[in-house]
Amino acid sequence: MADADGTAEFATLLRGLKDRSGLSYGVLAKRLHMSTSTLHRYCNGDAVPVDYAPVERLARVCKAGPEELVELHRLWVLADAARRTKAVAAAEEPPAVAPMPASDPEPVSDVALVPDVAPVPDAEPVPAPGKRRSRRAVVLAAALAVVVAGGAGAFAVHLVGGGSGDGGGRKDRAGATSSVTQGARSADPSGTASPSPGRKHKPSAGPSRSAAPGGAAPGTPSAPAAGGVTGTPLTVATTPYVYEDPCSQHFLIDRPPAEVPPPPLEQDAPNWVGAIGAVASGEQFIKLTVQGTGSDTVVLEDLDVRVVKSGAPLAWNDYSMGVGCGGGVGTKSFGVDLDAPRPVSAPRNGQRDFPYKVSESDPEVFYIKANTKAHDVSWILELKWSSGSRHGVLKVDDQGRAFRTSADVGRPGYDYPIGAGSWGERVDG
Repeated sequence: MADADGTAEFATLLRGLKDRSGLSYGVLAKRLHMSTSTLHRYCNGDAVPVDYAPVERLARVCKAGPEELVELHRLWVLADAARRTKAVAAAEEPPAVAPMPASDPEPVSDVALVPDVAPVPDAEPVPAPGKRRSRRAVVLAAALAVVVAGGAGAFAVHLVGGGSGDGGGRKDRAGATSSVTQGARSADPSGTASPSPGRKHKPSAGPSRSAAPGGAAPGTPSAPAAGGVTGTPLTVATTPYVYEDPCSQHFLIDRPPAEVPPPPLEQDAPNWVGAIGAVASGEQFIKLTVQGTGSDTVVLEDLDVRVVKSGAPLAWNDYSMGVGCGGGVGTKSFGVDLDAPRPVSAPRNGQRDFPYKVSESDPEVFYIKANTKAHDVSWILELKWSSGSRHGVLKVDDQGRAFRTSADVGRPGYDYPIGAGSWGERVDG
């Protein structure tokens, strides 16, 4: 039976890939640039990587198939969420309060509790002649007065020996960890964009959507029922450049080969692209990880395509991220023809079409493969969702920027052969 948070299943799949590869822990760890003990902990379920990159490297080295890659990412999302939840719970656990000693060398018998609420004086009262009241007695008296004033309210007293009492110590843990719900932190779903023209509307498989209040335009989030929750109940993590295989990933760059750095690993592609102003060439393979932010089921009704801008293809050089790749099995994905008058997302390679359902414990991973042979296209995706009486459209892009894909037909091509150390002109064009 599967574990609730996916950690054990995640570790089991890692061990299976490692065992199937025939590599020892030491050899595999060296190839992954990590210590043998760290790899042991990942495969035994004693630790979960904080980033997915080392997991993906392990999967690639162990020759995981497309389906295994999807399942591995799904289980990592669950295990990582469980890891973070445990860390937050541990941080929020209140510190133990040390018991008062059985005998106090400084008696506080002169502290009296009054039955009525009385203000605590700002200044320390003058003790009776012959009696000196300790600082601890004064602090305790103030605390007891607050207890009397607060009735049944809980109050924790920390008696700190020494110090100037200037209030410069730690803030109370309960006050410092008040959290905002994930739904409130997620992106504003209030965009009113309609589905991409030409996309056939499909009925929702989940709860029926109620009309937006006051005749609001379709696609805007509806008001929750009385006592309900607000905010977008899901998040989407975007990986803008996924190598279906290294040879399939090309970039157009407005620089000569001598000024282009070596091709990056997949996880480093976004920074590499941003640094040199590269644009996906011919096609772009994108990964979306969609997860609910709570226990409520969220229905993903459709995924529409919106073209922001389309023009003539870029007259730049084409650079390949790999050479010598064999023909692989196509990954299940949604294809987008950016040259169509009204592009839509269409299932390919056995991908099931929408709708889907997600929650916090049951994420979904989608791959989008967009291509163009005649244009330079800036585009975004719009994910239609519903959950109970709420519904909306969530814009999906690349960190606030539109995805950009340009045709590469007829452009000069360059490869970076393994061991060559520099870019070379592509002979076969």
